[in-house]
Amino acid sequence: MVNNRVTKNGASVATGSPKPLTLILWYGGAIYAQNSAGTWYRNGSPWTAIGTRDPRTNTAYGVLLDTSFGVKGDGKTNDRAALQAAIDGSVGQILMITGQSRIDMKGLDLRGKSHIRFAPGASIKLLPYNAEAYQMIRVWDVDGVIIENAYLDGSKELNASNTGEWGMAISINGATNLTIESPTTINCWGDGIYLDNSCSGSNAYSKNITINNHHAIGCRRQGMSIGSVSGLVLNSPIWENIGGTAPGAGLDIEPDNSATVLENIKIVNPTSKNCSGPGIQIWLSAFAGPTKKNVNISITGHTDVSSKVCAYSVQALRLNGYVVTGSITSASPVWNRPLNQAYLYADWDQAGPTVSVTNPKIVN
Repeated sequence: MVNNRVTKNGASVATGSPKPLTLILWYGGAIYAQNSAGTWYRNGSPWTAIGTRDPRTNTAYGVLLDTSFGVKGDGKTNDRAALQAAIDGSVGQILMITGQSRIDMKGLDLRGKSHIRFAPGASIKLLPYNAEAYQMIRVWDVDGVIIENAYLDGSKELNASNTGEWGMAISINGATNLTIESPTTINCWGDGIYLDNSCSGSNAYSKNITINNHHAIGCRRQGMSIGSVSGLVLNSPIWENIGGTAPGAGLDIEPDNSATVLENIKIVNPTSKNCSGPGIQIWLSAFAGPTKKNVNISITGHTDVSSKVCAYSVQALRLNGYVVTGSITSASPVWNRPLNQAYLYADWDQAGPTVSVTNPKIVN
């Protein structure tokens, strides 16, 4: 490229661009050039201006295909580097995952305003590994991310290690204004989704998180873990066949330390099935600290089927002179065992948040 011209077969060819060219691209059997104003030109006699839409998009405006960044999606190639390039090159647009990609355990980092959509049948699965921990997709310290229809396979059967419990499909740390629609997370070494404060050292809370229709299957530790969040809506999650290491819960709300919050958490119509631990566990042994806190957790319509320890457990709040107020409620649960076996409430400082279960339905 020289100014507004390209060289083809040794000859300098005018593109008709009034601005200098900044990028030349071979895609789909044609040559394209983009100028400094963002306008694309397609080769021909003469070259033709085609507007500002990237020619690698599909027929829907602003949708970029992962294959245009070199992603193979053939079920065997390590696509991690190409997928990361696709993520980095699609910020502000929709990146469509189209095939059955494999990645190594280094995982993928989403950027602020990333919007990732999985086509029907598309997936990302880990290649064989030997590790106690991984994050397939990291949503760390970014704002405005959207993930749609993700299908993530943590390949627990391919892990050469037999220790650890920290392999996550989606790790959310310090993220804000995040929406995840209909994710499926299977066979993770740890959790399907992990949600906590920032890992950057700022310890910033994750805020305003919405996750709809999460389906976790066969994860070793939890279907989902919550360590800290301010503003969370979980709509109609299903956590099933969870087990392999403790706690083995469908959902575990368990802060690691006192620099955490549990604010404005709404869990609507969750289902836990065949978990080796509780269907839902709330365990607050490390939560109280010098800063006064207010907990607000609302669970409605929880259905549990055959989780081994119990359907619902609330335990281990020790204030030690600190102040934690608020409420933890479970309304209209459906549990398939007697109430005294379904609900475990123990080791709870009565000066802490109120805990209630209302209108439980016990079915055989």
